[in-house]
Amino acid sequence: MARVAGVIIPDDKRIVIGLTYVFGIGPTLSEKILDVTKIDKNTRVKELTDAQLNLLLKEIQDNYVIEADLRRQVSMDIKRLQEIGCYRGLRHRLRLPVRGQTTKRNARTRKGARRTVANKKG
Repeated sequence: MARVAGVIIPDDKRIVIGLTYVFGIGPTLSEKILDVTKIDKNTRVKELTDAQLNLLLKEIQDNYVIEADLRRQVSMDIKRLQEIGCYRGLRHRLRLPVRGQTTKRNARTRKGARRTVANKKG
């Protein structure tokens, strides 16, 4: 059972897929890490040797921001936007779409369940 940054990676997955269980590592970054460490992408997690696993952990810890540190960084970025009062910060504060999407018909995921407003037309 492999453990990367406090995340348990399933043994039966290929390593290229297993690394994506870590917050901050997607498919592309996973392939890039495996290319640098020269580990075959089709290797199953349970087939990794201790040396390969240590090499993988060292590469990730030295060069990438993942898991708790990345979550903290993202939340601090959002908090900074809100504190300086910029448009994106206001959108975050009001829990509305931040990147220019329309809200007249859509944005139900961001706005939440519909709330009925009395005497509203149109």
